[in-house]
Amino acid sequence: MKIQIRKLLVTAVFGACFVDIASAGLTEKIDGIINKSSQKGVQYSIAIVKADSGEAVYGHDANKAMIPASNMKIVTSAAALKYLGPDYKFTTEVGLCGDTLVVKGSGDPLLGDEVTDAKYKREPGWVFKDIAASLKQNNVTAIKDIIVDGSIFDNERVHPDWPKEQLNQWYACEVSGLNYNDNCIAITVKNTNGNITIETKPETSFVKILNEIKPIQAGKSAVGPYRNQTPNSITLKGQCQKQEGPFDYAIEKPAEFFGFLLQENLAKAGIKADGQIIEKPVPNDCNYKKIAEYSTPITDCLARCNKNSLGLAAEALFKTIAAKKATPDGKNGGWAKGRELISNYMLGLGIERGEFYIDDGSGLSRENKISANAITKVLSDVYKGKDWEVYKNSLATGGVDGTIGKYFKEEKYKGKIFGKTGYIAGVTTFSGVCRGRGGEYIFSILANKTKGGTREALNNIAKAIIDEN
Repeated sequence: MKIQIRKLLVTAVFGACFVDIASAGLTEKIDGIINKSSQKGVQYSIAIVKADSGEAVYGHDANKAMIPASNMKIVTSAAALKYLGPDYKFTTEVGLCGDTLVVKGSGDPLLGDEVTDAKYKREPGWVFKDIAASLKQNNVTAIKDIIVDGSIFDNERVHPDWPKEQLNQWYACEVSGLNYNDNCIAITVKNTNGNITIETKPETSFVKILNEIKPIQAGKSAVGPYRNQTPNSITLKGQCQKQEGPFDYAIEKPAEFFGFLLQENLAKAGIKADGQIIEKPVPNDCNYKKIAEYSTPITDCLARCNKNSLGLAAEALFKTIAAKKATPDGKNGGWAKGRELISNYMLGLGIERGEFYIDDGSGLSRENKISANAITKVLSDVYKGKDWEVYKNSLATGGVDGTIGKYFKEEKYKGKIFGKTGYIAGVTTFSGVCRGRGGEYIFSILANKTKGGTREALNNIAKAIIDEN
């Protein structure tokens, strides 16, 4: 018996020593990475914990709240999974109120999304063709007006803390209760024998384009879109040698955009639709008859949010939490109520108030602040819950897909890192889970006041976790 006890004690001591040695090796490696001359002046908040026990294995200003960039999406998506559940679906309804066609938005961020449509082998514009087919099945050959109802969200489509000069970019698109094609159009400019032509996808007259592009035969070719004071009126400037684009341009008034495209496509299908497009809630006294509905599972939304960093997906989740959990009628979801609910979720995990401030869902706002410790606590909560596999599948996989698909190609790391990257000017972040020989580790690395080479430094830290464990 004494011999057995001694063996157990020796094993335990050696095990403890192994952990200490591994931890010491990891600390030395990470300290070396962040203290390189190329990283002087960069501010780091880093936390690494064992996934199964929550035991800390490395920390560097772990409790310091910093700008998270798109690592904010980790918090938003985790809170959405907690509040809405893994079976939640965004369901857009189409119906008739007499001779008026009605579209009830659900806040679905992926209706007409190119990546999602490719996944399900749907052709561009499929939803409009299906609505036209549904009308014909109901013997409808003409409609009067089109009502687009995006009242599940409030009317604040642009966050006040987003950079004003970036609002025409895809990642800063407006957020509506009725979204389509990521609330963007793709613009392609071509120079054919000195003649400039402009194509948009989808093809539509919703956006008015003023062409000020100069055709050139040699030299630097570049074009850019500039908003005018009139909504959805833009000027294209620059010079084009052969082709520029396609590049995405964020439209204004997304619900109206959907209604306009619907009207154009119904006309192509031979259904008369020359009335008004009206953005408002469906009247309560309307004799409503549903003719079609379209659903998107939350799992698709989580994947676009985390694997591909689609800001619209994050903000739709943020506002949906507010609509479904903070309003009596399930409508008017907004940033203020979403902020309150997500903050309550984090406080419930035991995260100190001083370690975070939630401003938006995507991380585009520089007012967001969060610590590496807070992010690891959020990830640990999901990891220990019943929906971990659902959530892990939404993260980018190193060397395989998403925003880290081009990194970690080496056999030692490929398929062993699941995470979310983040970037805005002066901010580079990376958080997730990685699998070493000794088990899985949850990590969060936030870098502010960044310089060139910081992304490589963050990737090297993730590699070090696997190397030393």
